[in-house]
Amino acid sequence: MLVEVGKIVEGKVSGITNFGAFVQISNDQTGLVHISEVAEEYVKDIKTHLKKNQTVKVKIISVDKNGKISLSIKKALDPKPVVKSSKPAEVDFSSGGTKNLSFEELMSKFMKDSDEKLHDLKKNFESKRGGGGYKRSAQN
Repeated sequence: MLVEVGKIVEGKVSGITNFGAFVQISNDQTGLVHISEVAEEYVKDIKTHLKKNQTVKVKIISVDKNGKISLSIKKALDPKPVVKSSKPAEVDFSSGGTKNLSFEELMSKFMKDSDEKLHDLKKNFESKRGGGGYKRSAQN
């Protein structure tokens, strides 16, 4: 069998290790499915997902110069359909009474609001620290 990167083939699990599974994809060719390529979710123990002599579909993801074949079970699965909207989400920029303000006015309002929030945060932080300053005792 000719090994082509990107091709999906059936194979039989011929061996299981703690880092992956060896899958025989033809009479004379075996590839490795790394543990990270077994399932979409995190796989702690590969033996909970695969058994020896189990038939699996794998995708050939690479063949190195020495002939080592890397396989993936999760990439051989049917891709989940991605639902995309045909138009962008509606955004209402007119909330907060800023509908007729110029850019400069919007920036000014933003800076004022930010300064007020920052001032409130500093005040809350200082009150939690016990007044915000170091006080010397008057016993000298």
